[in-house]
Parts: sequence; structure tokens; C-alpha cells
Amino acid sequence: MESRPKLLFFGFSMTGAAVLEELIKMGANIIGVYTYEDNPKENWFPSVKLLAQKHNIPTYTPEKLTEEDVQNIKSLAPDIILSVYYRSLISDEILKLAPFGAFNMHGSLLPKYRGRAPINWVLVKGEKETGATLHYMVAKADAGDIVGQKVVPIDNEDTALTLTKKVTAAACEIIKEVYPLIETKNLKPRKQDMSVSTYFGRRTPADGLINWNTEAQTIYNLIRAVTRPFPGAFFEEGGKKIIIWRAKVLPTKTQAEPGKTVSKNPYIITTATNDLEISDFEVQEIQK
Repeated sequence: MESRPKLLFFGFSMTGAAVLEELIKMGANIIGVYTYEDNPKENWFPSVKLLAQKHNIPTYTPEKLTEEDVQNIKSLAPDIILSVYYRSLISDEILKLAPFGAFNMHGSLLPKYRGRAPINWVLVKGEKETGATLHYMVAKADAGDIVGQKVVPIDNEDTALTLTKKVTAAACEIIKEVYPLIETKNLKPRKQDMSVSTYFGRRTPADGLINWNTEAQTIYNLIRAVTRPFPGAFFEEGGKKIIIWRAKVLPTKTQAEPGKTVSKNPYIITTATNDLEISDFEVQEIQK
């Protein structure tokens, strides 16, 4: 293993854990893993930290990379840097330490959906496909040359969780195909066409507020984009916050103003177009 190029891995979340596991199976020479301390509130994906420790890989969990980390990385002298869903900024000073290149795995078909939360955003926007993209890391976010990409179709029933699993599988396939080419310097990168790029920022729980004066499919897309394990799409009624976890668009349209509950069993609310039937919801007190 020691004769293979030295890999320093930065990763988190479901995709980070799956890609790290794939690299371990491939026998990659992983000299260290940078990740985060596990948060009990984010227990829906495997722990990168525990996976690395299980395989006796030196593991570091700073919340942000400091000068001490820069010095540590210099001492590790990585040949390759790979980031998979790592949440902190990796400085240009660190990226330049890897002579074989520094790479990032992004959960969309770049140059579309650069930025944060691409899985959630593609569902909100009603896209029919997305994917995973492996690219060189440069100063501008998600803008480096592409070295691997796979398309993932989006079903109308997909949620953020099911789509994350699909994109994770695609990311692992890319690593299996492309990582040997990184090690042997046989990559054939292609530039991104930034004239067609799109960029989206981070999402907050407040972005889940439902506007009933929009189309039923648009509301349905929001619901599936932020359903469990995310905070959920919601509206307020009678002093309560109602979170909708699952719904479906009906072929019917009740003649009532959008947002009106027209049936309690089944639970049906009108929209600007079709009715929406809610099959899973939660009522919460509004926090003052």
C-alpha cells in the first residue's frame, strides 16, 4: 500500500461514508481522514469518523480548519486530496499541497446546481435527472474541470433521502472508475461550461413554508425535497404549525380558495391547481 500515492480524505454524511468505504475496499493508501464529530441530531447516515477509526486511519475532527491543521497536513504530505461532502472551506494553501491534484465530489450534474444542498434543490425545482460529479477543486466553488460524472434519473416519488442514496451509489461508481486514473495520472478532464451554470445557496427550515397559491406539483416537490430526515414543509393554521411529511397530487380540483382544508378524512387541501391529499403530517406548537 505504501507504494501507492498517499490520499488525504475530507468527508462527511452518507456519501462521504460510502465513498470512504469504497476507497478502503480498493486498498487506497489513506493517510488520514478529516471529518466532524458525530451529531445525535444527524443520525440518519453512517459515521465517517467511526469508519475511519475502525480501519485505524488517523482521524481529525476540527469544526474549522486552522493553521495547526495546515501544518499537520503539510507533515502528512498527501499526494491526493479528495473531499466528499466536507462542510468547511479547504484553503488554496492546502489544495496546493497535493501534487496529483485535489478533487471534490458534488451531488449534481455540474455545472448545474453548484453550491449548497443540490439534492434538495433539484427536487424543489422539479428536475427529472441529477447526478454526481467529480471535479478538480479550485478557488471558485464547484467550478473546476470535471474528471467523472454520472447521471441519476429522478422519479416523481423520490424524496431527498431516496435521491441521496441514488446519488451516493453514483458517486461510488465514479470513484471505482476514476480513482485508479488519478493515481496513475491518466485523467482526461473537461472544462465546465459556466455559461449554463446555476448556483443555489444553503436552505434553512424556514424555506419549508408552503405557499398554497402555487401549483399542486410545486408544493408536492417542496414536501418531498424537505421531508424526513430534513425539517419538513409546513404551514400555520389555528395557531399551530402543521408539518407535511407525505402527500400526493390528486386529479381533482375543489372549487375553494387555495389553502382551504376541504376534507379531514382523507386530509385534502386545495392549491392553485389540483387538490393535495396529505397522508403523513405532524402538528406542533408554534415556538414564540
